[in-house]
Amino acid sequence: MGHLAEAIASYDRAIALAPELVEALSNRGLAQVGMKQFGAAIASCEAAIRIKPGYALAHNNLGLALAELRRWPEAIAAYERAIALMPDLAEAHHNRGIALAAQGLFAEAVASHDQAIALKPSFAEAHIDRGHALKGLNRLDETAASYARALALKPDHDFLLGDVLHTRSLLCDWTAYTEQAALLEAGVREGRRVSLPFAVLPIVDLPAVQMRAAQIWCEARYPVSGASVALPRRQDSKRLRIGYFSPDFREHPVSYLTAQFFEAHDRQAFETIAFAFEPSHDVMRGRLERAFDRFIDVSTMSDADIVQQARALGLDIAVDLAGHTQDARTGVFALRVAPVQAAWLGYPGTMGADFIDYLIADKTVIPDDGLSGYSEKIVRLPYIYLVSDTARPISGKVFTRQEMGLPEEGFVFCCFNNAYKLNPRCFESWMRILRAVEGSVLWLSGGNPVMIGHLRIAAERQGVKAERLVFAMRVPSNADHLARQRLAGLFLDTLPYNAHTTALDALWVGLPVLTLMGQSFAGRVAASALSALDMGRSEEHTSELQSLAYLVCRL
Repeated sequence: MGHLAEAIASYDRAIALAPELVEALSNRGLAQVGMKQFGAAIASCEAAIRIKPGYALAHNNLGLALAELRRWPEAIAAYERAIALMPDLAEAHHNRGIALAAQGLFAEAVASHDQAIALKPSFAEAHIDRGHALKGLNRLDETAASYARALALKPDHDFLLGDVLHTRSLLCDWTAYTEQAALLEAGVREGRRVSLPFAVLPIVDLPAVQMRAAQIWCEARYPVSGASVALPRRQDSKRLRIGYFSPDFREHPVSYLTAQFFEAHDRQAFETIAFAFEPSHDVMRGRLERAFDRFIDVSTMSDADIVQQARALGLDIAVDLAGHTQDARTGVFALRVAPVQAAWLGYPGTMGADFIDYLIADKTVIPDDGLSGYSEKIVRLPYIYLVSDTARPISGKVFTRQEMGLPEEGFVFCCFNNAYKLNPRCFESWMRILRAVEGSVLWLSGGNPVMIGHLRIAAERQGVKAERLVFAMRVPSNADHLARQRLAGLFLDTLPYNAHTTALDALWVGLPVLTLMGQSFAGRVAASALSALDMGRSEEHTSELQSLAYLVCRL
């Protein structure tokens, strides 16, 4: 029932009456995991195992506590011991799969979840985590099928509907899209756990709904908040000590944008410390390690250990660069690592959390009349909240239309946004544009053949031949990707989730961007970039290309 403290008190009384009651010791450990008392949970489970080494459930619960501390090899060993003792314990196979996936062993994780499902076909959680592991393998059609099976088994499972809709959006499978989007919005409005915050952004263009989704997530995942913890402010230094926290200190859009920003800090005024949530050994990681005064890999540390280290360093300000995105460590901020905690750049929306004090934005992404949709105090940067690296190289290679699969003649519209940002309404507007501009094509990011197939079918249904959609496959480097964009004539944006890094990429190579401005942060970023360049109103300009952009807006 979620009454964990009362459960622990009952187990304590049982253990006092019968000190060798291993079921009480093991179950107390499970409740302590729920209370985030991981050291105590390990002690409880180990006490049970000492009394009865063959008690499989105690080994399984020990694995859960070790996993919460990110001690993955030890957790896997505990699960495997439980399985050896009780081969039909589906929960142990499932938990082993979760731990394997956390180490990037996705194929092995899928196999472990398959074993759990074979033992317990109605095990919805195993279907969900199987889907997560398949997503790590980029087997998105199978991911969608696993989520759909879980939804059929348990329609009210926490946050599952958002996973289903987001994965289908990655595949541009818009079957029942309108109906499921309406269910998601209604569920959030009713305060139900229907979606992770990130999955709401490309579906519902309402800051109040996005904030409610974030609040529901934080209330569920981080019920014990360090927001009220009063951390002392340092008085002994003339330099502000700023900690930047991110899983994306590597070859990633966040780092492509911020690398030069970190390098440009005034070292007389600021001391910068990076906390990297994920390991990496690529070229960008090397550059970033040199950009900070200190660079700390905390990928193997628990949230509590990261908090302890950050507090020991005496941060003045902590900046969360991830927000509600993949591999974020929001629990670190929930425990509070600095007197001032701010969110910036990685997540285009509110955190919905009392432990994030400020959100860094600009006047376009969060106008004065939109402040009520954000739980944080808003700090606005001049012009634009985004940064971009002016040292980003553009390849000198000159690509031809033929190389890229584009026709020799005809106007090239493009959009290199991620597939989840596309939706039926946006795609229909693009098809109207193609029908109106004879001989034109639309150049999109490729990759997943299922997604490509769905879009080609959708185009045919809109009266546009499938071959007028051209899909850009991966090229060796980001510099090459930038260079090839010069073959396009106009970048068409998505709504309600705009181009962000992709908009800056296009503008960096001189490719005009046409956007529509939504109501929410995520839907106003491209407009922010254009406003910063004083290109906010295409009807004020008279060039042939800008006239075409205005015509497209009308279409």
